[in-house]
Amino acid sequence: MRTLKKLLISLSIATASTATMADSLSGAASLLPEANYSNQKASVEDVLGYPIGTKITSPEAMSLYFEALAEAFPDQVKLLDYGKSWEGRTLYYAVISSPENLQNFDQFVQNMQQLADPRSTDEDDAERLINETPASIWLSYGVHGNEISSPEAAMMTAYHLLNDNREQTEQWLENTVIFIDPLQNPDGRARFVQRYYMTAGLEHSADRRSAEHNEPWPSGRTNHYMFDMNRDWIALTQPEIKGQVDALLKYYPLVFVDLHEMGGDSTYYFTPEARPYNPLITDSQRETLNWIGKNNASWFDDKGFDYFTREIFDAFYPGYGASWPLYHGAVAMTYEMASARGHKFERTDGDVLTYADGVQQHFVASISTIQTVSERREALLEKFWSYRKSAIEAGEDDEQRALIIPGKDDPAGARKLASLLVEQGAEVQQAQQSFRVCGNDYAAGSFIIDKAQPAYRMIRTLMDKQVDMAPEFLQEQEQRRGNNLPDQIYDVTGWSLPLMFNVDVDGCDDLPRVDTIAVNEGRIAAGELINPAAKVGYLVRWGNMNSGRFLTAALREGLTIKQSELAFTHETAGRFPSGSLIVTHADNAEKELANTLVRLAKQTGATIHGVDTSWITDGPNFGSENVHGLFAPKIAMAWDEPVSQYNAGHTRFVIERQMNYPVTAIRTGELRAGDLDGFDVFILPASYGYDRVFSEQTVAEFKDWINDGGVLVTLGNASGWAVEAGLLATKVERAIPKEGVEEPAEETKIDGQAIVSRDQFMTEIQAHGVDPDWVSGALVHADVDQDHWLAAGLKDKLVSLFNGNTILAPIDIDKGRNIAWFSNKDELLASGFLWGETAEQLPYKPLLIWQPNGDGMVISFTQEPTYRAYMDGLNTALMNALFLAPATTR
Repeated sequence: MRTLKKLLISLSIATASTATMADSLSGAASLLPEANYSNQKASVEDVLGYPIGTKITSPEAMSLYFEALAEAFPDQVKLLDYGKSWEGRTLYYAVISSPENLQNFDQFVQNMQQLADPRSTDEDDAERLINETPASIWLSYGVHGNEISSPEAAMMTAYHLLNDNREQTEQWLENTVIFIDPLQNPDGRARFVQRYYMTAGLEHSADRRSAEHNEPWPSGRTNHYMFDMNRDWIALTQPEIKGQVDALLKYYPLVFVDLHEMGGDSTYYFTPEARPYNPLITDSQRETLNWIGKNNASWFDDKGFDYFTREIFDAFYPGYGASWPLYHGAVAMTYEMASARGHKFERTDGDVLTYADGVQQHFVASISTIQTVSERREALLEKFWSYRKSAIEAGEDDEQRALIIPGKDDPAGARKLASLLVEQGAEVQQAQQSFRVCGNDYAAGSFIIDKAQPAYRMIRTLMDKQVDMAPEFLQEQEQRRGNNLPDQIYDVTGWSLPLMFNVDVDGCDDLPRVDTIAVNEGRIAAGELINPAAKVGYLVRWGNMNSGRFLTAALREGLTIKQSELAFTHETAGRFPSGSLIVTHADNAEKELANTLVRLAKQTGATIHGVDTSWITDGPNFGSENVHGLFAPKIAMAWDEPVSQYNAGHTRFVIERQMNYPVTAIRTGELRAGDLDGFDVFILPASYGYDRVFSEQTVAEFKDWINDGGVLVTLGNASGWAVEAGLLATKVERAIPKEGVEEPAEETKIDGQAIVSRDQFMTEIQAHGVDPDWVSGALVHADVDQDHWLAAGLKDKLVSLFNGNTILAPIDIDKGRNIAWFSNKDELLASGFLWGETAEQLPYKPLLIWQPNGDGMVISFTQEPTYRAYMDGLNTALMNALFLAPATTR
């Protein structure tokens, strides 16, 4: 089997390209001439048939290479799996160290677990462990599949550590356990490699206009569901990141490096990072980052490599791979190499950057960092233990030492939040009885987090409503905006998990006195069927993902389901919110209904109430016109240019993997004729301009399909396009003009005027008729019109991310309804940072619009409800659009 695998990979390598490689570096010795590889074993050339840095290695060939290393050095290499990608590729990491360290690997793991918990490890034990435990580093390569040089550098780093006969390398291995994750995103890399070599000709082109340097949609940057996985570390939605986090929490490596590529006209970036700094990062950690940066600089100076630090790539948002480990006491950093995005790339200055240049510089940065970790072994271990100890002490002193997640209103969201915290390395307890604390009563099943634990800072950064950027940094950004310069806010500024999930969390200065059990991982707790022998049927309360998953599962099972547009009170089962589901024996006479519902309750987490009567004491009865029969709608979405690959992927993921319902992706080229026959719901994700592919005929066909009963759902800036195309009867807003700034005159000459002050001058030079300023991402509140069926199951307030600069005017009442709108200025900001002008303009502008057209409708989310698949609090609104809406039109 192994021989066949090697043959197949060799054939794929041989046929990948006919182009010459004479312009690339050749062989391992060229990457570090001072190394001594006199006893080389398992080189890339020996195993794969070409010198390192001369071919872009496929994921399959990389796996073969690391397997060859493990065979050649069985006492120094362990290969361990941590999961499968969506496309079925094995995710793995290599552990490399001295034979003695590998022989005592289990002891190393135990030592790090003991150091990680100062509650059970006193100072004497910690000193002993520090003296006898090797340092550790985790090197992660290739999280973006089209950032091609770092996985090759992973192979070179492993080869060097195992083959360099010099004393310094042997010393590094004696002092250090090195974890190498050579390829975090094998699906994206496979996509890139296959497409890249399809474009190769007689010679590789360095021209940035060539097909080699311009990927088709979607790019290889993303994984199968088109996630930028370097943003997934707080939500852990993707297996490629979730599995890596599990491994990090097992070994607690002291240093984590995420190796990337950036634009080809740049040089090389390494730590220290740019502002803003997350305030939960300690001074001790920043000292270590400077140690590493200074040693890297020494190596780069020696090799004549240009580099820079501090100018971009901040560590404020905790969802990067290069940020997340910081909150457990490690240090983490990003390295970025200028990318050839192929074999060679001509820079604007005329120099040609090669693929091998990237391999070499990432390799040098890797071994330079390993050297720092080796030489600072004892200090790094001591810092790690001290960090964990100080975290416990900070939790004990926290004014809100206990966090309580009641879970009454949203048991699905509460359970997922509790599980996610456990998956992030925090300890969570679940109350076994009801209790009272800080003046509030809580039911059994509530979740309790005691902040006095080693993961204190991780809990804070995930759960705090607000993490502030430094005032002086924000003042500098305002000055930059005033000079028409781009701001330096790199990513979203609000990410509080309770807010994004729309789950209530209470703080208390006292710990509840109640029996608890530790919460284990498991985002869905098994539901139950109450009164399975019910005579009439069964009811499910709408408004959380347990009931949402139940609905999709029941529809796919072929059950007949009804949904009430209005809230009602059942004689014995109690109050049920609008949108609640009704499953009767009469509608499902041929089904083994009770047995099916028991299975679905367990699978989906739903609580199902059996009822012996249909008598309703308040609200609509089961036969009311306000109760609709549901059906399994056929859902499609736009795919391919100019659709945002992120929004398309996130949306498909949320529907398919969180709601468990299939989606048909249709390329935009197939939509030019507007043929949507057979589909009940069509989703237009955010885009870079649908007018690039959709003609007036396409728009007319969309209108006809909607009038015939179709449901068009627009997301994010696709709602702005719908306005401009005449599908949505409102307007897209420009920025509010600054005081004293008039609309621009049509004429090229205007009457002269005297400018008498600098203030007047600054007013005169303001831009006229411009779009609102771009917002990187803040969490904002929205109010809900609960009198409309599209708001079924929603609370009176939602939390949405506001990202970008698309702001729509409210729709007129004779054209449709504003189902949710952004809250007033005083209540608007939930977490993060908004420009003052945005905070003035956004209140009372719609988040969710409903517009009927003929027998169908347009439903527009003006922001992306599926952003990064972590805005769980908007899932019910999306499910209403996907499942309740078509039931009202068909």
